[in-house]
Amino acid sequence: MTISSSEIRRNMTIILDDDVYQILDWQHRQAPKAPPTLTLKVRQVKSGNVYERKLQGNQKLTKAEVETPTVQYLYPDGDMYNFMDSETFEQFAISEEILGDNLKYIAEGDTLEVTMYEGVPLSVEIASSVVLEIGQTDIGLRGDTQSGATKPATTTTGHALQVPLFVSTGDRIMVNTTTGEYTGRAE
Repeated sequence: MTISSSEIRRNMTIILDDDVYQILDWQHRQAPKAPPTLTLKVRQVKSGNVYERKLQGNQKLTKAEVETPTVQYLYPDGDMYNFMDSETFEQFAISEEILGDNLKYIAEGDTLEVTMYEGVPLSVEIASSVVLEIGQTDIGLRGDTQSGATKPATTTTGHALQVPLFVSTGDRIMVNTTTGEYTGRAE
């Protein structure tokens, strides 16, 4: 399947020079009196190396067919993290490099979507808001009722954030995964 430069999206997989790449970022330029250019920042799927590729702006790209199974996070094992496919119950590991910042929003037992190409995990999609448990925080001082007062806290996944004074260790809270901020208490 071929796509034009206007159809490019982040984390999309394409085939360039008989190799599979994942698009990390892109920029389309149209200079006056010059042909358009397309600059792609891509990660090679096999090696994990990141490259910058310059192409003609009107060049058609070939989209690679990927799968997005729903998986469950099981447990960490060194710098690898083990997951299980919810349909086939097949287990596989994903490296810390692929998980990136998403790691601080994933707790054991959580379900998420993984983008895979020929059995190789490329990226992980997490929800825009997740429920995390507070692992450690200071006790809010009685009488400190300043409007909007916050204190530092750390979740059981290792994410550090500011929470209201009434939140205590063991509480379950909602966290925005885009900003990393507290959004409310979880039921």
